[in-house]
Amino acid sequence: MRYTLDDLLAMMTMLRNRQYGCPWDIEQRFETIAPYTIEESYEVLDAIVRGDRESLKEELGDLLFQVVFHSEMASEENAFHFSDVVQTIVEKMLRRHPHVFPDGSFDSFGTPSTLTESEMAEQWRLIKAEEKRQKGVHNEGLLDAVSESTPVLLQAVKLQKQASKVGFDWDDITPVFAKIREELDELEEAVKELSKEDAEAELGDVLFAVANLGRHLSISPEQALMRTNVKFRRRFGYIESELTKNNKPIMDCSLEELDQLWDKAKAQGL
Repeated sequence: MRYTLDDLLAMMTMLRNRQYGCPWDIEQRFETIAPYTIEESYEVLDAIVRGDRESLKEELGDLLFQVVFHSEMASEENAFHFSDVVQTIVEKMLRRHPHVFPDGSFDSFGTPSTLTESEMAEQWRLIKAEEKRQKGVHNEGLLDAVSESTPVLLQAVKLQKQASKVGFDWDDITPVFAKIREELDELEEAVKELSKEDAEAELGDVLFAVANLGRHLSISPEQALMRTNVKFRRRFGYIESELTKNNKPIMDCSLEELDQLWDKAKAQGL
């Protein structure tokens, strides 16, 4: 049997049913579900990084379920319904893509656009600014557009992108590398002075500078680190597997032995 979105929406209503639903689902609130929403987003990213399309299908379903869960709770408060979520995003995308839908409707699709990529970006910015004006948001600082609840690496990139809009940015990548080296030197000095507070601040500066490098390279630092985490898991798993074959506890190994196994994993392309 092939289920539909309507089936998923109906299931969510049943799970939240006060008489016959699931006790855990019934007691949830927006605040308690929010961490799961973030977690599912990262699991989608993980599946993408691993190139696992089967897992991606499953994780996208989990993420969709989060949207449905939040929509159901909002519906119970008579705040909005899932159909309103769909309506809002379709209207927004139609409004923000006048180069694809010139008159703001599906009927106008197929009309060739003459805008350049930079003109499209500027058009997008102006549309978003107008949306905020209509919502009564005035005199907003440039960085206020970046939510403080955004994951920190992504937040760093977004802050830097905002600042670059007014020219607060380097024109090429060379000074970015120099900045990273400068921040590393300052971190090393803080460590030598045994100042944990200063070291924390300098480590933050290093991470911010590295995130800036990722931005200049058009590489997501979140995704880059995710790939490295996957690689580390894979290589460390190889070490554990090889030691298990030889019946040798990992705790009995020297760092040199572990490094040798690591190099073997690396040589095998793991």
